[in-house]
Amino acid sequence: MAAAGDSSGSAVRRRRGDGSKTETKCADSSGEHGAEPGEDSEKEKSPQSLQTGTYWLTRIVLLRSVAFIYLVAFSVAYNQNKQLIGERGLMSCKNFLNSVKRYVGGKIGAAAFVYTPSILWLLDWSDMDANLDAIALVGMALSAFVLVTGLANMVIMVTLWVLYHSLVNVGQLWYSFGWESQLLETGFLAIFLCPVWTLSQVPRCCPPSLICIWTFRWLIVRIMLGAGLIKIRGDKCWRDLTCMDYHYETQPVPNPMSYYMHRSPWWFHRFETLSNHLIELIFPFFTFLGRRMCMVNGAVQILFQVVLIVSGNLSFLNWLTIVPSLACFDDASLGFLFRSGGGAKKAVLEIQNEDAAGRTPKPTKGMLIRRVVNISLGILIGCLSVPVVMNLLSSRQVMNTSFDPLRIVNTYGAFGSITKERTEVIFQGTLSQDPKAPEAVWEEYQFLCKPGDVYRRPCFISPYHYRLDWLMWFAAFQTYEQSEWVIHIAGRLLSNDSTVLSLLDHNPFRGKGNPRWIRGEHFIYKFSQPGSTSAAQGKWWLRKRIGAYFPPVDLAGLRGYFQSRNWPHPHIPPNRK
Repeated sequence: MAAAGDSSGSAVRRRRGDGSKTETKCADSSGEHGAEPGEDSEKEKSPQSLQTGTYWLTRIVLLRSVAFIYLVAFSVAYNQNKQLIGERGLMSCKNFLNSVKRYVGGKIGAAAFVYTPSILWLLDWSDMDANLDAIALVGMALSAFVLVTGLANMVIMVTLWVLYHSLVNVGQLWYSFGWESQLLETGFLAIFLCPVWTLSQVPRCCPPSLICIWTFRWLIVRIMLGAGLIKIRGDKCWRDLTCMDYHYETQPVPNPMSYYMHRSPWWFHRFETLSNHLIELIFPFFTFLGRRMCMVNGAVQILFQVVLIVSGNLSFLNWLTIVPSLACFDDASLGFLFRSGGGAKKAVLEIQNEDAAGRTPKPTKGMLIRRVVNISLGILIGCLSVPVVMNLLSSRQVMNTSFDPLRIVNTYGAFGSITKERTEVIFQGTLSQDPKAPEAVWEEYQFLCKPGDVYRRPCFISPYHYRLDWLMWFAAFQTYEQSEWVIHIAGRLLSNDSTVLSLLDHNPFRGKGNPRWIRGEHFIYKFSQPGSTSAAQGKWWLRKRIGAYFPPVDLAGLRGYFQSRNWPHPHIPPNRK
């Protein structure tokens, strides 16, 4: 990863009459520094390789990594928020905010902001879709800037954090996943990596705080321990080492590699499960055993996440989990990511040489204030970690939970239980007037990524995320009474609603008119056997019908159901009334 630009410049030095030098001072708030021409000979004797124990380059890598995740998250929001929480979304955020407003007394005040922190309270609600798009676009622009340039300050990182917080807090079910809180916690910690105003990759007057680096390390320790402990305490298959016999086939959104990984030998699945326990329960403690062991843990965690990325579509969760693992490495270990003659690497070498020669800048008032801020951050994270640690120690451990309204320190976990069979809900529609007629032809809708057509190859979308596809996985092992939004989708499909159809891959009634009836069918899905007759026919999946998930419904019959839930009733064509 080559750093753009050279952030080094001239520094102001005070010299006594005998030519000896005193401490270097920060020239200005930008942290620019350099050396006088007379010091060239001394520079030649200075070491030209990066030394251990500093984190200037680590900061750049961390900020760019956080920016990448923000960019993906805001891209998902821009492409899907209108359909999910917009004006005509499946769960309108305007309705949600109005319900919060009524709950806190009918006023948009401090109580409303505390209950649901979001800048949407301050915006004009007459066009909520425009508000959602604006938030997403600003987030995409700022995160792209940080990703490309490696430049960031507190103002930018706070803005990104506030914008994404504003979406998560009104996203309701669609933003209920653990990686949303994990991104908010990671983004909060990234704020303290940066200078307040300066845009510089290597701001001399704002050295990376070791406290901040340790907050990232503490995050990866909690993530892995939470995931490991919830498995040991949860499903029995994690203890008898059989969970990986099922995981690849039953995970929310498999990818093509999942198909082949599922057919691995039994001994390999046992090895995978045992390795998972070691990586999540043992290696995190290496973080506290010195530089080399900390780097070993960082490398193992990154490799582990790469394997998970390759073997399934788990949104940006695994990419995000790589970010705090990067804090396990210092400048000397990350130097290979930067060009030898690049500005950032050159600037760090100069800083290390100056420090080795005893020419560390005299602390300014701003630097002293920053130290107080960093210490305060450490105390804050420590205090907020108490309930998280208690949860980790508890036999009744919960996962993916926030203990504070701003989601600064959270508890995490994944796959505490493994489903042994994959079931799918398939939406079907018909133009027939009588849904019970033997001659009724039922045609299937296809989602963007989740299994449906048995001939369709599993998709590869990570780190992108289709929120509806993911929720359909949960709906499949619940009932439609527990997932009422499924019926909301059925009603929208009956009217060929373009908002919902944009979340699907195939509408069988395009150009044919509106379907008269929609039903949900429940199927068991299994991967076909590679090399089998089914696979030779092009089938990736084999499926068997379980029964009806929900019975055939039409628009007239859904009117009361929609009204009782305050959902806008879809338009009924004149010839159907």
